[in-house]
Amino acid sequence: CQYLMDGLHEDLNRVREKPYVEAVEAFGMEDGKAAVESWRKHLLRHDSIFVDYTQGMHRSHLTCPACGKESIKFDVYSSISLPIVPAKEGSSSVPLKACLDQFAVGEQLDEHNAWYCPSCKRHVCALKHIQLWNTPDVIVLHMKRFTFEKCPDEDGKIIRRKIEETVDFPIDRLDLSPYVYGPKYEDAPPVYRLFGVSEHTGATANSGHYTATVRNSGDGNWYRYNDSHVGSSSGDAAVTGGAYLLFYQRIRGSLRWAGMERQMKDDEDGFKEVTGKKRRNRR
Repeated sequence: CQYLMDGLHEDLNRVREKPYVEAVEAFGMEDGKAAVESWRKHLLRHDSIFVDYTQGMHRSHLTCPACGKESIKFDVYSSISLPIVPAKEGSSSVPLKACLDQFAVGEQLDEHNAWYCPSCKRHVCALKHIQLWNTPDVIVLHMKRFTFEKCPDEDGKIIRRKIEETVDFPIDRLDLSPYVYGPKYEDAPPVYRLFGVSEHTGATANSGHYTATVRNSGDGNWYRYNDSHVGSSSGDAAVTGGAYLLFYQRIRGSLRWAGMERQMKDDEDGFKEVTGKKRRNRR
């Protein structure tokens, strides 16, 4: 899904000549200023309908476990990957809230995703904490159903395993307010309605079969798509152990750039600078 959305964005990207930009190191900066500056630089290279309504930003905080060096960056996302936590004893499913809570807790990076600490001058398994700064009008939740583990019996061999736990996700109202760290707006709150689910059956991500259950925006009814076959369904029918991607849309209001347009207008210099440069790029 990420590769598809990125590819469609690039096909529709209004920026033809991309300038070189450096990432903003936000440690020591006020978060609002760092967010505006990071998004301003993003717009110098990326400008499409996907940027307008499907991309948001999260605040990534890394800490070196050896020396305590910290790094904060505001990164752009178009989907959120959620860990699937084990179901409680006696329960047949995991609430989506538990997965969101685990995402908010943070993690320690493994050796395959090590961060280069500029103080230690080496790659370290840093402590990483991600907070959603804002959320776009259309948000994609990716359930991390596939794990990659080293086989203890065969040196170096990687085993891919699928997590079949059923995640119980809301159909008509998902409130992400507790997880949004940045500004929230009463006329367009981060409250969402499900409109699509991509499902996977099979043992690995490279095999198996994909289907979809989708809410029709015209009549409000649900339909299941399985290759060339289409039939009536329901949102509840998609709550299975195969639900892989969840597609949600903001229920009320709309926020271009996930609300960054409003933040940048409050920071007038940053807004004027990026719009001026974008105009020059289009000539």
